[in-house]
Amino acid sequence: MAAAGCRWAALLLALAGCRAAPEPARIHCAALDIGGADLAELRAAFVANNPGYDLAFVPGCRELAPASQDRVLFVQGPATRSAAPTVGDVLLVRAGASWRSPDDGALDLLAFSLPEPLPAELPDEIRPDWDPRITDTPGGCATETGAYRRILLTWQPEKGPYVLHALNAHRVRITDSFSHYHPVRGGFDEFYLVQMAPPEARLLTSTQVPAIEARAVTREQVAGLIESRPLRVGDLVYLPRGTMHRGLGGALVQVISVPGFVPNTEIGVDHHLLAINGALGLQGDERLPVNVVAARTKVVK
Repeated sequence: MAAAGCRWAALLLALAGCRAAPEPARIHCAALDIGGADLAELRAAFVANNPGYDLAFVPGCRELAPASQDRVLFVQGPATRSAAPTVGDVLLVRAGASWRSPDDGALDLLAFSLPEPLPAELPDEIRPDWDPRITDTPGGCATETGAYRRILLTWQPEKGPYVLHALNAHRVRITDSFSHYHPVRGGFDEFYLVQMAPPEARLLTSTQVPAIEARAVTREQVAGLIESRPLRVGDLVYLPRGTMHRGLGGALVQVISVPGFVPNTEIGVDHHLLAINGALGLQGDERLPVNVVAARTKVVK
């Protein structure tokens, strides 16, 4: 009888373990000019993962009413606009304050609501292509010499003039980044807001980081390990903590992290992908895509 009780207890523990196993994070992509269900699902997932935050896309906006939370607004369009603010600029609106277009022109805005006040020293407008305090700073997913990478809101004062921990942003042209993820514990969620994109621009992603790091991948699993999706102007891609990503093809992207970019939580996996290719003897098109330079050693930034 005691043995039977132990077997039942073991079974219950096993079932409890199965129920507790976390589901892989889902990557969401929405075309802002279409919106609809994809954007609603993206927002719901983001809000669930980040209590106190919110986001909204406000197309054709000339005026915003006051809100109860501080907001960071990313100017997404129109692409033809030449007067300030223009695509790529960021507007900071404090709680209780309204905002109005300076020339009554309509702007397309991606708005993030923050759970804490903006620092008083931050300006109301950040213009990465016009601010002499912001210059190219290669690094992260654009390490090549001469890379366009402008840090708008940063975690560390030595990285840029405007410090904010609740949300960071850098505008970058991603030619060939390394494959990496940000850990679930101690990391951050990330968005790609696409502002320019040549036809070959794409994003590689995977929700199977534990299998990649354990190199526990069979030949049958290789085809479904990494997903490739094209990047188009107006795409908003939500990459929850723990999901691998790698940009290719030259898209110009606002990379937005929530909370801000925590140092040493950008974990490379190209060395694992290279090892899987070798262990399985993968050849030609069946090989997993690898950033060759980053695969030479373990990369942590």
